[in-house]
Amino acid sequence: MSFFGLDCARKKEREVERKIRANDREYNSSFKYATNSIKTSKYNPFTFLPLNLFEQFQRIANAYFLFLLILQVIPAISSLSWFTTVVPLVLVLSVTAAKDAIDDINRHRSDRQVNNRKVNVLISGKLISEKWMNVQVGDIIKLENNQFVTADLFLLSSSEPLNLVYIETAELDGETNLKVKQALTVTGDMRDSLEALAAFNGEVCCEPPNNRLDRFTGTLTFDSQKYSLDNERVLLRGCTLRNTDWCFGLVLFAGPETKLMQNCGKSTFKRTSIDRLMNVLVLFIFGLLALMCIILAVGNGIWENHAGSKFNAFLPREENTVFSAFLTFWSYIIILNTVVPISLYVSMEVIRLGNSYYINWDRTMYHARTDTPAEARTTTLNEELGQIKYIFSDKTGTLTQNIMTFNKCSINGKSYGDVIDHYSGQSLEITEEITPVDFSFNRLADPKFLFYDHSLVEGVKLELPDVHAFFRLLALCHTVMAEEKREGDLVYQAQSPDEGALVTAARNFGFVFRSRSPETVTIEEMGIQRSYEMLAILDFNNVRKRMSVIVRNPEGKLSLYCKGADTIIYERLHPSCSEVMKVTTEHLNEFAGEGLRTLVLAYKDLDEEYFSEWKQRHHESNVALEYREEKLEKLYEEIEKDMMLIGATAIEDKLQDGVAQTIEQLAKAEIKIWVLTGDKQETAENIGYSCNLLREEMNDVFIVAANSPEEVRQELRDARLKMCPDTEQDKFLIPEIILGNIPKVVQDENVNGEYGLVINGHSLAFALESNMELEFLRTACMCKTVICCRVTPLQKAQVVELVKKYKKAVTLAIGDGANDVSMIKAAHIGVGISGQEGMQAVLSSDFSFAQFRFLQHLLLVHGRWSYLRMCKFLRYFFYKNFTFTFVHF
Repeated sequence: MSFFGLDCARKKEREVERKIRANDREYNSSFKYATNSIKTSKYNPFTFLPLNLFEQFQRIANAYFLFLLILQVIPAISSLSWFTTVVPLVLVLSVTAAKDAIDDINRHRSDRQVNNRKVNVLISGKLISEKWMNVQVGDIIKLENNQFVTADLFLLSSSEPLNLVYIETAELDGETNLKVKQALTVTGDMRDSLEALAAFNGEVCCEPPNNRLDRFTGTLTFDSQKYSLDNERVLLRGCTLRNTDWCFGLVLFAGPETKLMQNCGKSTFKRTSIDRLMNVLVLFIFGLLALMCIILAVGNGIWENHAGSKFNAFLPREENTVFSAFLTFWSYIIILNTVVPISLYVSMEVIRLGNSYYINWDRTMYHARTDTPAEARTTTLNEELGQIKYIFSDKTGTLTQNIMTFNKCSINGKSYGDVIDHYSGQSLEITEEITPVDFSFNRLADPKFLFYDHSLVEGVKLELPDVHAFFRLLALCHTVMAEEKREGDLVYQAQSPDEGALVTAARNFGFVFRSRSPETVTIEEMGIQRSYEMLAILDFNNVRKRMSVIVRNPEGKLSLYCKGADTIIYERLHPSCSEVMKVTTEHLNEFAGEGLRTLVLAYKDLDEEYFSEWKQRHHESNVALEYREEKLEKLYEEIEKDMMLIGATAIEDKLQDGVAQTIEQLAKAEIKIWVLTGDKQETAENIGYSCNLLREEMNDVFIVAANSPEEVRQELRDARLKMCPDTEQDKFLIPEIILGNIPKVVQDENVNGEYGLVINGHSLAFALESNMELEFLRTACMCKTVICCRVTPLQKAQVVELVKKYKKAVTLAIGDGANDVSMIKAAHIGVGISGQEGMQAVLSSDFSFAQFRFLQHLLLVHGRWSYLRMCKFLRYFFYKNFTFTFVHF
């Protein structure tokens, strides 16, 4: 095969799958994989001038004045000095170019800072400090605690027992809680031996670069054995290593091919609708100017014929009437150019700058607790704020504080958490006057934890068996890591904030989680330290919607503890729990009505002989290469049945102040709000009810959670037919798309009643395909509220682009995490909230502030006033110019 043919074959093979050989740069370089250098800047020294001028001359007025300048250097038609046009034009272009250059220099500086970070790379058996930009696919690198992950890595080994590593993924999905990853045993055995790692020649065959953050498929071939790889074995660029001294990883994807960069939206040049309208108006004025100049040129020709010969006595010239009229036409184009003066754009920029200062100075949008004022990070989009029709919002950290608190619970049919008036027997609203529970009996209690129902702590002190079992389960059934910096000063690192809240609640009520190892969990029960043997962890996932642990207590008793969604746990309870289940369900309905996140707790005592046999089968399934997940799921189903109900928990993910009121006011302004979140469906729905996006009074809330394109299409159609039973459009929608007759604008349709739509990320991936996107958009636009959950950063941007494309409406995206950057860039206006998830969203935004509630003031006050000011100015400016020019004419 020729070199060209070999290159084409490899390129084609690369599109299907990716092959990486460890410690073999020569082999990997033959596939021409991307380097680890990234580039987010728009210009370089050679392209800056042509590209920037090209962007600026997209403004028709700028192009017009360049044309005018060319006319003015022609002596035969020049009636004014070229200097009068070139100075203001160069000034306007220079100021804009300087602003763009400063922005791009900052981007270059940021790129250089990232590309020049150092990491230890294993080369020829030695660890060498290399710049990130020099790291290549197939290299083995060493990461240390609190270090950023350099590229997408296959985890080889770590300093922790069982080859676990803990990572923070705030840059990717906005979640600040820690995630756990685990290396394969075959690679983990190499530990930190440089000799073994340098000799490692495993070959990874995996999927090509893509933007799916939640999925990875591949295989490792090593020592003639093939091992299955999934998302649990991969560390993604943008994550941070936490609570792990060191780990080694093999680079799978580098630079622009990493999942983080695949999810980054492109920076676009944002222009307001007034800018676009100005281009149309300027074209209209050009036509009017041309018409006036034609009339004057014709008049000049007529005058030349009748009186021009007499004028020759004063100024001898050629007597060509047509040519004289032609030159006069261009002369008048120059003389009457005041109808479109260049000062118009300069004046607009000055007004926009002033409006930006009004936003920066507004004390009503200043957050005193964090000392964060509002900031207009761009001066060109202020009036667009008054034209918003669609708002796309993140949830965690944007609508909520991302702070979970244990609020209420139900134990063996008794509800705790409400403060009851002893005289009336009614629940009291919790105010500052009500005294919280005193946890001084517990030296390890968290002082920040507040609970107001004293009867629950009395139950703990009285050693009620059900209450103790409830908190024992919370202290054991989790994946939290404990860190004790000083004696008694415990810090919990949880994979989810609600899991941390439950463990903290157990801690305060006397069941303190102290530490864990791969084999044991140590807790302190009412001051007595007890160590439980951890025999199995049955992980939580979106299908199971529950988590279980199997432990042996110090007395040798085997127990399974389980927590999960109510519908899932109820199906697996022993029939004797029916009465308790009925009462607990009533409590759960009350909790859900208050917008609280609920979990049901259950347990089961296990027989030693049965568990030994089950454990053996569990081990066999766990090492199976084929149908591993199906085999494990079958075993989990087998053991998680006939459980005994203990109770339920209710956790509050506190909304930010004023969120519900802000959403209500924006809804009155006919602004639609779509929530795009990476959180699970139940969480998103609960928050939807908490902030009044979803309401019990709605006619229906449609849930789209199908796993195939056909099922998604059917669920969308069913929803549309329910909202508009007499509609006939659905019958013709798909044939229209097949024939290529796609409408340019999707019109709003009349719907009787109010509806909500909740769609998960898996279904959304199908709904955003080209043959279904219109059907999804039509259905979504008929709903009062749309919530998309479990979405990737790129899907957020795709939803925004879909609405921009077919609704022709002005869109705004608001978020606080790096996972929101792509949608912030995609929307007409991006708003960043400076929250707990870093400053990435703020740095990519057009406007920023500290709280979601400030959005109301930004849109309904500053947006409206900026729009009105600009419109009044433009009306007066055109009136003044037309008056001046017509008098001249």
